[in-house]
Amino acid sequence: MATAKKPSAPSKAIKKAAPRRAAAATKTAEAALAEVEAYLAAVPQPAHDTLQHIRSVIRAAAPKSATEGLSYRIPAFHYKGALVAYAAFKRHCSLFPMQSSLIEQYAAELAPYKTARGTIQFPPDQPLPDALVKKVVKARVARNTAKQES
Repeated sequence: MATAKKPSAPSKAIKKAAPRRAAAATKTAEAALAEVEAYLAAVPQPAHDTLQHIRSVIRAAAPKSATEGLSYRIPAFHYKGALVAYAAFKRHCSLFPMQSSLIEQYAAELAPYKTARGTIQFPPDQPLPDALVKKVVKARVARNTAKQES
């Protein structure tokens, strides 16, 4: 009669690797956040304050597990994929909803702003209305969640 082989315990190397991976992920998140901070620190006034405000509105509307980092060298939020990005340029600031249909969906509210297929442009000294930014973020969260579940 054959006896069942007892499962072996994980090796010490495996036990040590898991915490290192978690630490590396945390370090990566911290490094990404530092890159966003460095980007914002280099933005001149009044765009600096405008982007800081947009960032805080996005952070408030996004799920707690959303992450920040640079994407295409501009600050972006990710949650189950790309969420939104924002940036400062010489004569304007932009919010990138990462979904051109949202620009069409909110066309009436976006009428005062210059829009293109993937961007909403606004003056560097006048942030977009908080309610509009929150709508865009929540729509993106819903889209990313539905996309991941399908």
